[in-house]
Amino acid sequence: MTFKKSILIIAMSGALLSACSESQKAQTSDTNNTVKQEKTTDVTMSESEKANQLFDAIFNAGIDRNPVMQTYLGIKKDYDKWHDLSEENNAKELAFLKSDLEKIKALNVDKLDPQTLISYHLYVQKLENNISDQKWRFHNYPVNQMRGTHSQVPAFLINQHSISNLKEAQDYISRVKGTKKLMEQLVTQLKLREERGIIAPKFVFEHVIRDSKNILVGAPFDAGKDSTILADFTSKINKIELSDADKLTLFADIETALNNGLKPGYEQLISYLTELEAKADTRDGAWKFPDGKAFFNNALKRTTTTDLTADEIHNIGLNEVARIHDEMRLIMEKVGFEGELAEFLEFMRTDKQFYYAGDEAGRQQYLDEAVALIEDMKGRLDSLFLTKPKAQLKVKAVEAFREKSAGKAFYQQPAPDGSRPGIYYANLYDMEAMPTYQMAALAYHEGIPGHHMQFAIKQELTGIPMFRKFGGYTAHTEGWGLYSEMIPKEIGLYQDPYSDFGRLAMELWRACRLVVDTGIHTKKWTREQGIAYYVANTPNAKSDAVKMVERHIVMPSQATAYKIGMIKIIELREGAKAALGDKFDIREFHDVVLRNGPVPLNVLTQLVNEYIEAKKA
Repeated sequence: MTFKKSILIIAMSGALLSACSESQKAQTSDTNNTVKQEKTTDVTMSESEKANQLFDAIFNAGIDRNPVMQTYLGIKKDYDKWHDLSEENNAKELAFLKSDLEKIKALNVDKLDPQTLISYHLYVQKLENNISDQKWRFHNYPVNQMRGTHSQVPAFLINQHSISNLKEAQDYISRVKGTKKLMEQLVTQLKLREERGIIAPKFVFEHVIRDSKNILVGAPFDAGKDSTILADFTSKINKIELSDADKLTLFADIETALNNGLKPGYEQLISYLTELEAKADTRDGAWKFPDGKAFFNNALKRTTTTDLTADEIHNIGLNEVARIHDEMRLIMEKVGFEGELAEFLEFMRTDKQFYYAGDEAGRQQYLDEAVALIEDMKGRLDSLFLTKPKAQLKVKAVEAFREKSAGKAFYQQPAPDGSRPGIYYANLYDMEAMPTYQMAALAYHEGIPGHHMQFAIKQELTGIPMFRKFGGYTAHTEGWGLYSEMIPKEIGLYQDPYSDFGRLAMELWRACRLVVDTGIHTKKWTREQGIAYYVANTPNAKSDAVKMVERHIVMPSQATAYKIGMIKIIELREGAKAALGDKFDIREFHDVVLRNGPVPLNVLTQLVNEYIEAKKA
C-alpha cells in the first residue's frame, strides 16, 4: 500500500477519529498505558494493532525518561526530578532514537490500515529527522530572552507542579534543591557552544541575566517580601491540610533548598553569563554559525514542512505585505481618515482611544474583555465546528517575573487528565503594546477557535497513537492559529472597522515575519534593520518590533510557520469549495484539519484531497 493511498478520508462520518468523554481519563496516569485499538479479526488490523502498541510503547518509554515532560502531561512518577541535560544522557537518547527507528521499520507496512500507515510514516520521519538534526544540536541558544532553563524553572514550579499532599510538597523541595545540578549542566551546555563559536548576540544577555537575578530577589535571599518561588510554595502549602509540625518542617526545608540549591545554581549561571557577555557581538543571523546557511535551510524545512527556499519565503512575505496594506487603505477610507497609510498606521499606533490605562484597573479591564470575547465565540461554534473541546480555558496575565521579556500573548495547553485548564496568557506589562483593536484577534488565535480548540481536541482524540496527540508541527499549529483570527469575520464578527483593522494588523505582522526572519538569517540584516522594517510597515508599537526581531534572532525560522501554514489551509479550503460546490461543509473541513492531530502540510494536503474524493463519491 502506498503512503498516498493510505491517506483515506478521515473526516467523513464513520471514518473520522472519534473523541469521547473517556479520552482525558487515565491517559497519562501510568506511563505504560497505551492507546487501545479496536479489535478485529482482519489480519491487517492485527499488524496495525501491533504497530500502534509499538508507537505508544516508544512514546511512553521516552516520557518515562523525562521527568519534566511527565509533569506537563499530568504524570507524577518522577515528581521530584528535573530532566538530564548532560552529554551522557544525550548519547543515550540518540541510541534510543536509532533503536526505535529500527523497531518501527521492522513493521510490515503492507498490512497496516490507512490511519496507522499515516502514523508509521510520521514516526519514521520524526525519528529520522531527530537523528539527522543531531549535527545541528549546538546551533541554538539554550538561554535566551524567549525561553530557557533559567526561566523554565520558576514558570514550571509555579504553573505545573501542583501540591495536594505532603509527598508532592517534598517533591517540590527536591526539585528546588536539584536546581543546582541542573544549572551546572546548563552552564556545561553553554560552554560547549562557546567552544564552537556559538554565542548569543550581546542584546540577549541583559535580558537573561536580569531574569535570572529576579529569581533571587526576596526572602529567603534578602529581607524583602517572599521571593517568587517561596511565595508560590507558601501559597500552595496554605491551601492543603497538613499538621503544623509538617508545615514547619516544609518551610524550613524549602528555605534550605533555596539557599543551598537554587541560589548557588543561579549564581553560577549568572557568573558565567556575565563572562560570556564580554565575548558576545552584534552579529544576529544564523549565517554566522558553522555551516550556517545549511543549518537555516534545514530549519526552514522543519518549520514549514515544505521545500520553500528562503528567497521564496521572503518574496511571499513581500507580496502579502503589499496585499494587506491595500486592504488597510480600504478601512482607512471607511473610517474617514485623510492622509497616507503611514500616517494612518502612526495614528493607530499612538492614539490613546485604542489603549487601556497601564494600571491594575486597565489590566483587569483587558482581561475581562478578553474573557467576554472568548465566551461570545463559544456560543457561535456550532456554525463552524462539529467537534468541540471538553477542556476548559482560562485567561491569565503573564506573571511579573517574566513579563518584561515574554511575548505579548501565548497559550499553554491543558493537562490531558483535565486537572489543569488550557491557559491564554496576555502580556500586560506594557499596555501601550496591547491595543484594544487587536484584542479580538489575539483572543481568537490563542483561545477559541484557535490554539485551545486545536490542542484540546488533539489531546481528546482516541484511535491515534500518543506521539501524534502530544507532538506537533509548527506550520500546522500556528497556521491554524492565524487562520483562526480570520474565520470569525466570516460569521459576522469584526463589525467595528477598527477591530477588523486589528485583524489585518495581526496578519500583516505575520507577513512581515517572512520578510524579516529570512532577511536576518540569509541576507545579513541587522537587528536595527529588522526593527525599522516592522515600524515602517505595521501599526505595532516599537516595543513589539524589538521583541519580535529579537525573537527571530534567537529562534531562526520559527516565525515563518504562521503565514505559510495559514496560506496552505486557506488554499486547501478554497480548493475543496471549488471541487465540492454545494456539498462543501466548513465544519467537515475543520474536522479534517483538527481531528487528525498535527501533521505536515503535505500530509494535510493529501487528507483534504481524500476528503474531497470521498465526499464526491
